[in-house]
Amino acid sequence: MVLEKQFINAEAFFEIADLPIYDDRRIELVEGEIVEMPKPGGKHGQIAMRLSVRIGGYVEANNLGVATSGDTGFVIERSDVGRDTVRGLDIAFMKKGRVPDELPDSLLELAPDLAVEVISPSNKAGDIEKKIQQLLSAGTSLIWIVYPDLRTVTIHTEDGATTLTVTDTLTGGDILPGFEVRVADIFPS
Repeated sequence: MVLEKQFINAEAFFEIADLPIYDDRRIELVEGEIVEMPKPGGKHGQIAMRLSVRIGGYVEANNLGVATSGDTGFVIERSDVGRDTVRGLDIAFMKKGRVPDELPDSLLELAPDLAVEVISPSNKAGDIEKKIQQLLSAGTSLIWIVYPDLRTVTIHTEDGATTLTVTDTLTGGDILPGFEVRVADIFPS
């Protein structure tokens, strides 16, 4: 007897993610299937925090919208056959007017304007590439992929990708106008 593969939607995922079995695990929903994500290490957390503080402070000081961190869940793909995709992002930003000032305590039903991922040694290149493509397809305009070991940031837009090194300055472009940080300042010395 062959069992048919079962897929779940975003609502079921939100309920399942709160079960005790997932308390110490990071999970995402990719095309209806629960996928376990690698746990970040100390360097990952430090870099994510350094960038979160800069982005969050800039967003609040300039009243630009809402910034999130800590793998906030975004429903970036809905499927009529229950194969939804929910991605957690290290850091995200949504422009004012696209979200309420107070976010719901549930999954966010939109693609962020800016998505930031800090790569861990256990991340697989194919998984990251798929996430980038899903975010761009969902409407995310700007994606920053931070590579701690290389000390680089790769910027992805619908026009392609550009990699910055520690001698460059990362800017927010049209998404975070006026925001800039030296790439070297993202990484601990």
